[in-house]
Amino acid sequence: QIELVESGGGLVQAGGSLRLSCAAAGRIFSSVAIGWFRQAPGKEREIVCGINRRGGLYYSESAKGRFAISRDNAEQTVYLQMNSLKPEDTAVYYCNAHRVLPPRDYWGQGTQVTVSS
Repeated sequence: QIELVESGGGLVQAGGSLRLSCAAAGRIFSSVAIGWFRQAPGKEREIVCGINRRGGLYYSESAKGRFAISRDNAEQTVYLQMNSLKPEDTAVYYCNAHRVLPPRDYWGQGTQVTVSS
């Protein structure tokens, strides 16, 4: 079992930066991959980036060069540094923990990011 709580969202102007945090409670944190997803109004939830338990990284095309994901296993926290934000980055951002065996996904409650033009 793992519980996820996101924080750090807010309103920022285009070109600005935000850092999101995903704090995890649970003993399996070090054995799961963590991903950041987002969902804009009227759109499907999409993956933004992810980091596996060995530190391997994945970034969507929209995130490459602007966003950076990192994890602190000791603090059981994953961070998403978002730079050069654009209005199209506006969405609710969700933290996801993916366990491989047995397969299961855990989700946080989400944090709103709004980028004004």
